[in-house]
Amino acid sequence: MIDKILFWNIKSVKSQNAFERLIEPHRRHHYSYIALLEPFQSPSELEQYRMKLGLQNAKANCSAKIWIFWDDNWEEEGSSDTTQQLTMNFKISGTQDRFDVTTIYARCSALERLELWEDLECMTNQSCPWLMEGDFNTIVDDSEKLGGLPVSNLETRDFIQCINSCALNELRFMGSVLPW
Repeated sequence: MIDKILFWNIKSVKSQNAFERLIEPHRRHHYSYIALLEPFQSPSELEQYRMKLGLQNAKANCSAKIWIFWDDNWEEEGSSDTTQQLTMNFKISGTQDRFDVTTIYARCSALERLELWEDLECMTNQSCPWLMEGDFNTIVDDSEKLGGLPVSNLETRDFIQCINSCALNELRFMGSVLPW
């Protein structure tokens, strides 16, 4: 049902030709949905990037830390927008198939992420498939990180509780395990 999608913590569309590096894989794979995290540009520039990608639709969340682009095969039926997430409700053109896509860019503070976990748990009563992806800025256990500061059990417990409350399943991904 869902076509090819891409989530990328781009950390500025202008650094190291990041956006230009996105265009070639998009031409090759024809993504229906692209989510960019931390574009570090004004939302007023969103339209120019949408045109470069050749996708028909674009939206930024209220904090401008999430930009999404999608093609016309996905009809927007609504959205939910907070500083840490943007959830889009879609219908596939010419069908009755509906689904939701939530793009996450979580705050670094465990305390501030509690608001995100609560928002996500409130969305669990959905009657259609739900895909959630992004940068949660936390992990389930220490095997998911390399170096850096230790993660508290309280942080991982809150995240695991959210995953369980939302009845989420982890999907396999393609690409580098660590983004750097």
